[in-house]
Amino acid sequence: MIIRPAKIEDLLTLLDFEQKLIEAERPMDSTLKSGEKISYYDLGEYIKSDHTEVVVAEVDGEVVGSGYGQIRDRKEFFKQPKMGYIGFMYVKEAFRGQGISQQIIQYVSDWFAAKDIHEIQLDVYDQNPRAIRAYEKAGFEKYLVRMRMNVKDES
Repeated sequence: MIIRPAKIEDLLTLLDFEQKLIEAERPMDSTLKSGEKISYYDLGEYIKSDHTEVVVAEVDGEVVGSGYGQIRDRKEFFKQPKMGYIGFMYVKEAFRGQGISQQIIQYVSDWFAAKDIHEIQLDVYDQNPRAIRAYEKAGFEKYLVRMRMNVKDES
């Protein structure tokens, strides 16, 4: 297996991964639109961007996983003016449990370190314990709890 930067030629596969990721997350988030195709990311732009590193895991020439690291500005009251953000973590079902996400996280972490980024954050649904365990295994700690409520039913 190799972890490498994504190429524009990988875009169709990555767009498919994005839809599979959204399909998996819809049951965890009642605020997402249903019954229509949505998109979280502008993957084509991310691949070309110098502040985002989209990576893929490849096994025998097949792209089986993805993720990205993105450098984001922070508010002026934080010690570091920029932080790293990890997203778009996806591994094909047949390849899960083989440490692929850990290798993607390590690759992106090394990319952040080379850019002098000291902190990495990510978002994960509380209803996704498998992902939470994978992130904790990589060294992430719970940091902030985000909460929500509806003030009006939007059925």
